Amino acid sequence: MNDYIIRPLKNDEYKILDKFLYEAIFIPDGMEKPEFSIIEKPELQVYIENFGKKDDYCLFAETENKIIGAVWVRIMDDYGHIDNNIPSLAISLYSDFRGQGIGTALLESMLSMLKSENYEKVSLSVQKENYAYRMYRKAGFEVVSENDGEYIMVCNLQK
Repeated sequence: MNDYIIRPLKNDEYKILDKFLYEAIFIPDGMEKPEFSIIEKPELQVYIENFGKKDDYCLFAETENKIIGAVWVRIMDDYGHIDNNIPSLAISLYSDFRGQGIGTALLESMLSMLKSENYEKVSLSVQKENYAYRMYRKAGFEVVSENDGEYIMVCNLQK
């Protein structure tokens, strides 16, 4: 799919992050999707609550005036937290738009933005079963730790 644009979030669009936070929840094959209300849990709200402060950046993928994907970062104590100087990244696309290179384009655009803002690294957490793991590896992320179900990955932006 080539008829999309990547653009920054506008001030009146913060609430849309609720939908993309929900879409970012990895559902293994055979598992039921949780209720939308799961995003109200404190460990998930950390990704979007009061978004728009210093160190908060978000880009959207849009086609035909419809937002179809988002990538955002903030310095937060989340699953992928490394330290208080490294932003954590979250990314999601509506399922109809996955597997078309849009996620990769969003990720690369965010990495470029973070480099231009002089961040040294960015981190994330990804479930070991999640196919997005390969996309992160291709983009330069490396596993720095892991537990039973997840990898914590970091991308060095100053290479």
